[in-house]
Amino acid sequence: MSKRDYYEVLGVGKGASEAELKKAYRKQALKFHPDRNKDDQNAGEKFKEINEAYEILSDANKRAAYDQFGHAAFDQSGAGGGGYGGFGASGFGDPMDIFESFFGGVFGGGFGGNRQRSGPQAGADLRLDLEITLEEAFSGVDKDVEIPRNEDCSECQGSGAAKGTKRVKCSTCQGTGQVRVVQNTPLGRFQTVRSCSQCGGEGTLVEKPCPDCRGQGKVRRIRKLKVQVPAGIDSESRLRMSGEGEAGLRGGSPGDLYVFIFVKSHPVFQRQKDDLSSEITINMVQAALGTVIEVPTLEGQAALKIPEGTQTGSVFRLRGKGMPRLRSSSKGDLHVRIVVKTLNRLSAEQKEILHQLGETMGMFVSEEAGPGIVESIKEKEKDKDKGFFDKVKDALIG
Repeated sequence: MSKRDYYEVLGVGKGASEAELKKAYRKQALKFHPDRNKDDQNAGEKFKEINEAYEILSDANKRAAYDQFGHAAFDQSGAGGGGYGGFGASGFGDPMDIFESFFGGVFGGGFGGNRQRSGPQAGADLRLDLEITLEEAFSGVDKDVEIPRNEDCSECQGSGAAKGTKRVKCSTCQGTGQVRVVQNTPLGRFQTVRSCSQCGGEGTLVEKPCPDCRGQGKVRRIRKLKVQVPAGIDSESRLRMSGEGEAGLRGGSPGDLYVFIFVKSHPVFQRQKDDLSSEITINMVQAALGTVIEVPTLEGQAALKIPEGTQTGSVFRLRGKGMPRLRSSSKGDLHVRIVVKTLNRLSAEQKEILHQLGETMGMFVSEEAGPGIVESIKEKEKDKDKGFFDKVKDALIG
């Protein structure tokens, strides 16, 4: 099967700049990374093809050779009998070196996640999602959590060697953790350096493994921690706990723990950054005459004055009754929306009072009102129906 054009693989033109190549590589590598395409059996091959294309086109000399000779310049079976030999055992090192230089092991374990490097290597960062209530976000809270992580084995102090023994120098790389490969090509002699396969880049080997960690130097443990959540924190805020991630390699520093906060929804309050909002129902008498009511806040009850003639949808602000502002002594506000409820299930006395009110306002009153009120209203309705001359006649005759 013939290879695809490297420019086509990355989706760029032959005149693409170094920045355009880098951008295209990042996009394609993220799209086809095996850790993100576990259901795609071809993802690994696509990912390898992308790395191979970038390895060639990102190097000025290799790109010039490719532009002139195509794939033949890098094929051992092509013209010239030599060639660069491609990746891995014959050529320019591991394509994961390129990927990790861009993304820094962001996908964790997966593809290349267990690669070794000589010298100290920092431990991986960890993530914890922590859910809290709105009340806890308001006041701040300390949360006890448990984090599973890799730690140095206490039995061998992280060396991987059984007690009474120690790691020995690798004879293949002479303790450097790296081996050099020299190869002759049509464009000259090239020398590459790669991690030693015998010791995995460690430079040392374990002759007698520690029974507790089986020579790994690391054990899986549950770490109990206290997370201090500050007052006023909002959803998707991130807290960093330095040094609480995975243990480092070869004396490297441990990674960090990142705690992502998620605040639960509340049955009474809705949050908009530092402000809160709620909804309160009052009856039509309170709305018409005005009153003072108590409304809930996250600090208890607070008095709210309702002015005369308040309508449904009116919003009143209680200053300083919202959420605390991070790194500040001030607070947001509470916005209370009013809903006016029509009275129902009235007694006969209440109905008569409302009928009397309706009469003063010129409103229709039903036959259910008291007889005196109905007769009075009927007389007024008759009076309204009289013509001009009838009213004059009544006035003159009496």
